[in-house]
Amino acid sequence: MKKPADFIFVALLTVLLSTSVFSQDLKIPEKTVQDSSVRYKDGTFGGMSRAKYIYEPFWGSVSFSIKNGEFADINFVIRDSSLHETFDGKYENHFAGNEEYIQQSRNDWKGVQTYPKKLSENQDINKVDAISGATWSYNIFRASVNEALKNAK
Repeated sequence: MKKPADFIFVALLTVLLSTSVFSQDLKIPEKTVQDSSVRYKDGTFGGMSRAKYIYEPFWGSVSFSIKNGEFADINFVIRDSSLHETFDGKYENHFAGNEEYIQQSRNDWKGVQTYPKKLSENQDINKVDAISGATWSYNIFRASVNEALKNAK
């Protein structure tokens, strides 16, 4: 059987250690990986994703080339697998009479057109910002690019 002095010693040791050098805030560096620090192989890659919208019939599909470590020829579309059509500038017609959905459709269409250009300019998916009102297309674009990049490492 352990003596009460053993328990007191362990408790005292714990208090001393926690209030001595360990009382300082320990800075643990965060590990971040950015496209600029990851070297991708040259080639043509594609990826598809629904991002977090798994209960919706929309799939993002991206294709791009990597030439000398840089993104090129980036193409992005979102397909409605239920209606078997591409989400585009005319897709808002499905929401006739609902101005909020029509505007949302317009915002996301702008995103579909803009995000590939931004990736080409920034050369880093982490530096492509979402357009206000176009988060849905941004999330699908980002997830699709990340799927494609799994094969490019």
